[in-house]
Amino acid sequence: MEKRLAIAFALSFLVLLLWSYFTGTKQEQTPAGNDAATRESAAVIPETRTAADSSIQGQDVQQATTSAAEEEIDVETPLYKAVFTNKGATIKSFKLKKYKATMEPDSPLVDLINIKDNSENFLSVAFNAGGLLSDNNAVFYNVSHDSITLADGSSPMDLTFTCQAINGVSIDQTFKFYPDKYTIDLFVTLTNNTGAPVSGNIRTTLKNMPPEAKKSYSSFTGASLLLNNGYEQFKAGKMDDEGKSLSGQIAWVAYENEYFISSIVPEDQSPAAFYGFTAPSGIISATHISPIISLSPSVKTASGYALYFGPRDQDILKASSKKLEKAINFGWFDIIARPLYFLLRFFNNYVHNYGISIIILTILIKILFWPLTHKSYVSMKEMQKIQPLMAKIRDRYKDDREQMQREMMNLYKTYKVNPMGGCLPMLIQIPVFFALYKILSIAIELRQAPFMLWIDDLSVPDRLFHFPFSIPFMSTPAGIPVLTLLMGASMFLQQKMSPPPGDPAQAKMMMFLPIIFTVMFINFPSGLVLYWLVNNLISIGQQYRIKKSSV
Repeated sequence: MEKRLAIAFALSFLVLLLWSYFTGTKQEQTPAGNDAATRESAAVIPETRTAADSSIQGQDVQQATTSAAEEEIDVETPLYKAVFTNKGATIKSFKLKKYKATMEPDSPLVDLINIKDNSENFLSVAFNAGGLLSDNNAVFYNVSHDSITLADGSSPMDLTFTCQAINGVSIDQTFKFYPDKYTIDLFVTLTNNTGAPVSGNIRTTLKNMPPEAKKSYSSFTGASLLLNNGYEQFKAGKMDDEGKSLSGQIAWVAYENEYFISSIVPEDQSPAAFYGFTAPSGIISATHISPIISLSPSVKTASGYALYFGPRDQDILKASSKKLEKAINFGWFDIIARPLYFLLRFFNNYVHNYGISIIILTILIKILFWPLTHKSYVSMKEMQKIQPLMAKIRDRYKDDREQMQREMMNLYKTYKVNPMGGCLPMLIQIPVFFALYKILSIAIELRQAPFMLWIDDLSVPDRLFHFPFSIPFMSTPAGIPVLTLLMGASMFLQQKMSPPPGDPAQAKMMMFLPIIFTVMFINFPSGLVLYWLVNNLISIGQQYRIKKSSV
């Protein structure tokens, strides 16, 4: 029974691996339908709340003259390099100085913007009044600076975009940059240049394209938001033809992937609305829709936002005081993954190596569960002693399986043996396994975190040498999975030290279990394989100690 359960777990892992392999490189797309902008303008929003009375009576309302050509504005701080454009007052590139795309020495910096053909604006601000969207995406703004450079200790600087009225309402935008943080303040000023009152809402949108291939099934890429203090996320292709509309207390709206996040945080935390949409091209949009704003003729009003474009780092996000740290969510295994994540970071503060931190964490887990696993191995040892009696029962009642089961149960009761006791070590490992898998998939601290020798990134599979060809079921680049092979060998040794099953057919099947696990682990992060290997080695030592003490 215990061996069958172990095989069932192995087959479950195999299904998980195949699911990851066949679904991890595909991006679902929403079928073509109505124009995204039209749907966005029709999104339902709460109309019972109006903006606070922040109107400024415009005694000197100005109509700025726009430029006739596109201008790019370089913005550089110690943390990032960004390229803004006066066409639509948006951002064309946002490169993070502390993060490279790969481990190669000549690797480019991570660019948070993946809209390569500039077909859409990464960031856009529009004003919707009576269903008529004042969209400035194609408008050329006047700008206050040709470039901005901030060094360590520099004072914040503003970059202001001004334009003439679109549908009677002008939208001016001022970005405030800081030298020591990824947060950018955005101030949106609306001016009613018509002769009549105007009511509408500001729609601030982020658009981005997911990468061609996802890292794994557990990695999230898509639109997200913090709604009524609850974290919501929508993967590419998971929003229906009409998009996804939500309303309530929205702390922030974002586009994110496994390691980085681009977010809009409204200063006004009044009930607002969210609209998400996946275009036929695959571009994902996430829109924050403000409460209703009423503008009298020749009146200005200002709305404030905070933009965060940077890593999904727990400490950095928490320091922003925008509740962005809630974006670090480990899903179903959050209750287990979060303390493990805390412990890994805690150990790394002292050892400065996440591989060693994983080893320490594994040892700690084994110590915590030592009494349970000890009892399990003792039970396995007792099972080994009664193997001859079990063989006799099988032989005697081979034609009557019901009677055989009754006799087996009486045998277990007589010798006080739990036939399921041997499964306990594996049962304990499974929740920790999945929790660590999730941590290694989304925790930026482990991205490109080296261990030793050939293992220079604990978040990807280990490969000693890279082959110039591909291998079926092995993620690219293909190579020798040394750590995985060691893990398989340790599992084989552990199996040899365990009591063999009485059924010869089960014994033959169990011989393949280390091979099955080795194949499954080939594409798992090397940090996860390291955990399993260390766990096996400690278990082997524990089994050896029990065996010697019982001699």
